[in-house]
Amino acid sequence: MSTRRNFISFVSTLGAMAALPQTESQATAKKPQKIKVGQIGTKHAHASGKIGTARKYSELYEFIGVVEPDDQQWNRVKATGPYNGVPRMTQEQLLNVEGLQLVCIETEVKDLIETAQASIEAGMHIHLDKPAGTNYSGFEKLVQTAKAQERIIQMGYMFRYNPGFQFIFQAIRNGLLGEVFGVDGVISKKIGDATRKQLAEYAGGTMFELGCHLIDSLHVAMGTPNKVTAFPRTTFPEKDALADNMLAVFDYPKATATIRSAMLEVDGFRRRQFIVTGDTGTIILRPLEKPVLELTLESATGQHPKGSHFVELPALGGRYDGDFLELAAVLNGEREFPFSYQHDLDVQKSVLLGSGLKLT
Repeated sequence: MSTRRNFISFVSTLGAMAALPQTESQATAKKPQKIKVGQIGTKHAHASGKIGTARKYSELYEFIGVVEPDDQQWNRVKATGPYNGVPRMTQEQLLNVEGLQLVCIETEVKDLIETAQASIEAGMHIHLDKPAGTNYSGFEKLVQTAKAQERIIQMGYMFRYNPGFQFIFQAIRNGLLGEVFGVDGVISKKIGDATRKQLAEYAGGTMFELGCHLIDSLHVAMGTPNKVTAFPRTTFPEKDALADNMLAVFDYPKATATIRSAMLEVDGFRRRQFIVTGDTGTIILRPLEKPVLELTLESATGQHPKGSHFVELPALGGRYDGDFLELAAVLNGEREFPFSYQHDLDVQKSVLLGSGLKLT
């Protein structure tokens, strides 16, 4: 519970900071030295978004370079907006840059943990994209190394700073919904055969690929479940082995949560949702981006009236803005990192179990 409280406190402060204009004294005060950051890999689905966000905050970050060993891949991306003008480096060159503090790990999923391990061992903090590798033991070793070296691992789950989820986390913390007894999450889309072939390389299917984001949010909202049960389905076994229609059930002492993810849903982004039900109220967050939140209460509470109404949320901003604003604040010593190593280990365990995989 303490991790969730610290997280909510942080995002509340972060939102307030972003909304307030600088005073003259703040603007002229000595600014912290820019954080030197680099990126290893460009093949992860979120890679361009991460480098683009870090470069956008040029007042906070000095972007050093990108490691991409695949020549064909580099030729595909080097002239695109996020990568245009960024030096290409070897991993050895990047990790030996004097003063480098942060590395974004954006390789293919199969290479994430090995690359992250090398970066942590080189003394770097890391932003590690999701999911945290294909097994538990590899991530556990990474966490042990990071903990011993007092390095930060920031996981790339994309809803941590979404204002709709922030409202949900705060509502649960404050007891706005009473005793929470149910959570229902959906995160789906429709993909073509080429993408199916890529994702079929990983046994965890769509829960591993997409559902992991909502599993992280579930852990922030409700803590670690007592039990996780997976229900994977493969719709086109004659075509490939992709588990493209998946359901996972998460058991809590007083609640049951479900997360569903499919790669078959037409306009799936529109129906992505996270619903929390308690004995005094319900929150429906749908869609997740740009978030629309409906609150239903049995009785008027604070500024919220009885019955159903839509809650005005802060602007979403960039999907990854919160990640990089957080890291800058933490690395500049302005606040503590709000996510514990144990939180991320518990999420990885639930991601694997929810994907129908064994903990190896």
